[in-house]
Amino acid sequence: MTASDAAPNVAGTNRWVDVEHARAYLTNRDSIPFRAEGMAVLAEFVPAEVGRVLDLGTGDGILMELIRDLRPAGHGVACDFSDEMLGRASERFADDDLVDVVRQDLDDPLPTAWGSFDLVVSSFAIHHVSDARKRTLYGEVFDRLSPGGTFLNLEHVASVSPALHDEFLAAIGVTPERDDPSNQLAPVADQLGWFREIGFADVDCHWKWRELALLAGTRP
Repeated sequence: MTASDAAPNVAGTNRWVDVEHARAYLTNRDSIPFRAEGMAVLAEFVPAEVGRVLDLGTGDGILMELIRDLRPAGHGVACDFSDEMLGRASERFADDDLVDVVRQDLDDPLPTAWGSFDLVVSSFAIHHVSDARKRTLYGEVFDRLSPGGTFLNLEHVASVSPALHDEFLAAIGVTPERDDPSNQLAPVADQLGWFREIGFADVDCHWKWRELALLAGTRP
């Protein structure tokens, strides 16, 4: 997602190792239009039974906390690579023995040692990796899902034209000069196509507002 901060962004730079960039996002997160609606729709598709859940790019753990509230018996693995985000997530789950907060760069393969999961979720994180890595990561998610498991990715996606992208930025109060250079956005249709090629079933976009979308699939 886009974070507003004091200095102009430099194209091609991954800003998420920058503490101030992470803090600016967290400060402005709740003001992003319809973001809460997207989270609410994601909650509708959380399976009734969740033994283990993986949150990719957990940030401060807000999505994992939602899953824990919905399915309190499940065990969670929440991963991120930002020191700021890992610190905040660790604080959020300091008294929750069923959530492990771990360091993981989404550019790196998901560890097989984590085992399998009934649910894999992500919110506004995977668009920071290249399209080639997105597709490979989706394959790794598929491999780590238990049969019948669900993948729910609330994601920042590409508009179909530069004009619509500029309209999206205006809608969230960001100028093109302040657009997050970390974003590597891919169209919804391309990503759902990758899901199908990998083998996901029930592939769909359950919700969309401009460049925010909920992409989903299950492992047969």
